[in-house]
Amino acid sequence: MTGGSFRREQLTKKVALYFLLVTAALVFLIPYIWTVSSSLKPEQDIFSKDMSLLPSSFEWQNYVDAWTDWPLGTWLKTSIIVAVIETFSVVFTAVLAGYAFARLRFWGRDTLFLMYLGAMMIPIQVTIIPSFVIITRLNLVDTYMGIASIRLVQFFGVFLIRQFFMNLPAELEDAARIDGCNRIRILVQIFIPLSGPALTALSIFAFTAAWNDFLWPLVAVTRPEVYTVQIGLATMKGEVIRWGPMLAATALSALPVLIMYLALQRYFTQGITMTGLKG
Repeated sequence: MTGGSFRREQLTKKVALYFLLVTAALVFLIPYIWTVSSSLKPEQDIFSKDMSLLPSSFEWQNYVDAWTDWPLGTWLKTSIIVAVIETFSVVFTAVLAGYAFARLRFWGRDTLFLMYLGAMMIPIQVTIIPSFVIITRLNLVDTYMGIASIRLVQFFGVFLIRQFFMNLPAELEDAARIDGCNRIRILVQIFIPLSGPALTALSIFAFTAAWNDFLWPLVAVTRPEVYTVQIGLATMKGEVIRWGPMLAATALSALPVLIMYLALQRYFTQGITMTGLKG
């Protein structure tokens, strides 16, 4: 094969790959684009036959009504507080457990880690009743901590950080121990600074999971003033559905996660790439 033919073949493959990626991206983005577009339309145009993505007139009042007619700000505040609590707890516990599973040698380590992996396969529906009994006895119903309690530790986070720590050179730890560093200093001063991308990826996963959770907050919350945004959006549906304000509230509810992902996208991609599947 000549050099020119080889380059043409590579160019053709690259064009085909980019075409498939753009097509897939559009397929996934169309529902979000439709939601934002419809949130700016008059009520009668949302489900019109032409299904135009561009509004005939921009109905900004939908956003004003969504904010003033429902306690959307309170719902967003609850979701942010719960998501921050869960994210901090997930990252903290994943760092400690991941370091132990990756670098420490103790009896039953591998068996315990296999139990962690097995726990990842248990659906949340199985644990809802015992979890609700626990938070009821601890008087945590209708509290931020009660909502966050079921996701304070995520087994996937432990697995992700363990894989990242196992990929770090053992020479770094050996050199630190020769210099007199104990396990805590090695973790805090060497492993954590080097694991920024992995911790960022885990933070995005944990925050998104907490933000989108619907089933557990539905069980753990009874007072409207403690609703998360997902529960709040569900209560906006009544006998008469005001689609414009509800779609506006839906678009606003996606902003925190979108902003977080866009701000940390580079670190997120790097963290997933560097973590690998070693071990």
